[in-house]
Amino acid sequence: MSDPERLSTVCVRAGRGVPTDAETASSPISPPLIQSATYSFETMASLEAYLEDPGAGFLYTRYENPTVRRAEAALAELEATESSAVFSSGMAAITSTLLAHLAPGDHIVSMRSIYGGAFKFIRTALPRMGIETDLLETNELAGWEERIRPATKILYLETPTNPGLGVVDLRSLAASAKRRGILTIVDSTFGTPIATQPIALGCDLVVHSASKYLGGHSDLIGGVAAGRQALIAPIGEMRKIYGGSADPFAAWLMLRGMRTLAVRMEAHSARAMEIAKALGTMPAVRQVNYPGLASHPAHALAVKQMRLFGGMLSFDLGSYEAARAAMDRFQVIQRAASLGGVESLASIPIMTSHTGYTDEELMRAGVSRGMVRLSVGLEDARDLIEDLAQAMR
Repeated sequence: MSDPERLSTVCVRAGRGVPTDAETASSPISPPLIQSATYSFETMASLEAYLEDPGAGFLYTRYENPTVRRAEAALAELEATESSAVFSSGMAAITSTLLAHLAPGDHIVSMRSIYGGAFKFIRTALPRMGIETDLLETNELAGWEERIRPATKILYLETPTNPGLGVVDLRSLAASAKRRGILTIVDSTFGTPIATQPIALGCDLVVHSASKYLGGHSDLIGGVAAGRQALIAPIGEMRKIYGGSADPFAAWLMLRGMRTLAVRMEAHSARAMEIAKALGTMPAVRQVNYPGLASHPAHALAVKQMRLFGGMLSFDLGSYEAARAAMDRFQVIQRAASLGGVESLASIPIMTSHTGYTDEELMRAGVSRGMVRLSVGLEDARDLIEDLAQAMR
């Protein structure tokens, strides 16, 4: 993992070294927004030069854009890796990353406790393309090698998991996959590069929904995949084909959000720890899921693997009716589906990320009908605790 003391500096300066215009004696402090769909060439010779080396210029924003390229450089730097590709959504990043490294007849091993959209894509879309999947519970990952076939190409992981906040041993699993020539892909949206850097732990690719903490203000939709250039290149080609390219303004918002990512994550994590401890004292709460708690089953691993425990937690109120009633009584916490913004947002997973799951699928994913997922914002922790307490009286 990168030196933790440098992460704030990396966040503030990430992407500044990427030229987007002619060199001048001075440069803007705020990264410029290049909101252009296409680019002109002075001569045909300059177009021919671009075609020989696309990295030296720009042709069309579905292919590349100066602001997008700057965001990609910043994200690669934050993940301490070579390259990244920015997308129009987190799901575009996930699907393009998987499809870039899979072909009909291939096989992947995936966790079951992953983001609902990714789970549905793996379970329903990949089989129609002739790609098979073994889905494992988190506690089955230690024996994942038993599921390996000659056609296995990818081990797909998520940590911390959504919405159960499970933590998986990235270093051990990545080492096991690497010995067998299998790519390890990790959704690290909940962790962010500030809390966890999967590539530093041996994983090959990391994906994020940039709509969440990377943006941080609930005002953009975007995604990112990061890793070695050799692995990102085919993902970039898939982005061109499927059209999941990021809008330049969304990339500019990512750059703005990344400037404060380190300090925001410190604050989110500190508040989440306070709230998790307070929830544990409330009689209506049956279980609190937060990796920073000593009672969390993977707390020791989280301490070893994560610099911060993050701003996400979930808790179980026993039934959907109880969860619904508490949600209706929130006064400071807002009812919304997303996460990672400055405001605290609560949702019931069976109504959002895990809607349409059968009872068996919910049980196997570690999601109860009475579970509430809370994205802890930057309000005063005392106000949030008081809001939770009054909602559950």
